[in-house]
Amino acid sequence: MAQTQHVVCSACGATNRVPVGAAARDGKCGKCGVALFSGVPADVPAAILEKHIGKSDIPVLVDVWAPWCGPCQVMGPQFAAAAKMAEPGLRFVKLNSDDNQELAGRLGIRGIPTMILFRGGKEVARVSGAMPSGQILKWAEEQARG
Repeated sequence: MAQTQHVVCSACGATNRVPVGAAARDGKCGKCGVALFSGVPADVPAAILEKHIGKSDIPVLVDVWAPWCGPCQVMGPQFAAAAKMAEPGLRFVKLNSDDNQELAGRLGIRGIPTMILFRGGKEVARVSGAMPSGQILKWAEEQARG
């Protein structure tokens, strides 16, 4: 029997069991039918981000950003490019700090853009400042390995 992992849908927040490996890239949510991995980081609300953190078996990399932030706008396409290369082994999501101020406060966000990597429901690393896609990917993969 194929090994499975829990993956949270960024569209509806449902937890799905999908096969480990390349087959996960083609998985669709059992609840809403949306592709679980699109290569494009979803901008999720606090409730869905908390489900990603608490229920996902794969590491979750969060880009905390705001629409008025110049460095955030520069990093957005770089974060997306890294997501396209890293999924499905690593989940990439975005959290708009303006729209989710309470969660941003609980996460201790003091500057943006800030990336936070979660594994097994816990924060394992964070870094602030814009980065190119290659640097994002290298940093995330190094931190995810622990």
